[in-house]
Amino acid sequence: MSDHLGENLKLACSHYRSISEVCRQLQINRAQFNKYLGGQSQPTPFNLKRIGDFFGVEDYELGLPPDQFARLIGARASQASVPRNDPLLRLLEPLREQSGNLSRYCGYYFEYSNCMSVPGSILLSLVHLWEEDGSFLFERQERQERSSSTDVQAEDWVRCRYLGAAFQLQDRVFLIDYESLTVNEMSQTILIPSFKSRITRLNGLKTGVSSGDRRTPACTRVVWEYLGLEINRISAYRQVKLYRPDAPRIDDDVRERLNVGPIRNGLFEIE
Repeated sequence: MSDHLGENLKLACSHYRSISEVCRQLQINRAQFNKYLGGQSQPTPFNLKRIGDFFGVEDYELGLPPDQFARLIGARASQASVPRNDPLLRLLEPLREQSGNLSRYCGYYFEYSNCMSVPGSILLSLVHLWEEDGSFLFERQERQERSSSTDVQAEDWVRCRYLGAAFQLQDRVFLIDYESLTVNEMSQTILIPSFKSRITRLNGLKTGVSSGDRRTPACTRVVWEYLGLEINRISAYRQVKLYRPDAPRIDDDVRERLNVGPIRNGLFEIE
């Protein structure tokens, strides 16, 4: 097995809420699994097959170069198979037929939004939009810290993975998705298309619910920043988290597009 196993396992685990959850479902000791992640130990052929089956890949694919593995699991974003006569498919078919071609928008984006569950914070998410059999699908990954400690462990992150479909109707791009790890919420994003020859940033609105106990409905402005057709997905994912509006990672253009107001009483306010 290649030396890439640990890095690929980390990326595969990022699709779940925590490494502890993965270990529980795999029924593999957490300490032993950490050795796989750190490259200090290699799984037995039996465990390697179990791990591959769990993540939906072949055991040898876990040893692919990280960029190739990232593209592989991105292309295999789980989509439930449905019969051709499914009434939901019939309902959505006119949308697909009338939708414009979104090929020029395919690729990876950073999404900036005012966090619905932590007011006053900016959430940076990673979005991948791709074409598959004439449909345009996307994946959005988010994560937030449970703990305010500077030493944040893997189990201290709350992860969300949204899967959805995109349509261009008239002069707007509509994206509808659901949270695939818990299947307990949906959101909708509407973006204003770019009419420039080169896509840089797109503005829009997103509606959904906060992750708090009351599941409060909320709406926020969003900014999509185009990264390219191919990226270092692992490096990009490390940037996915909450930021203060005055963090160096958030530039003035993003703050202006999100309409983050001036500092009052030591806090940023959303206008």
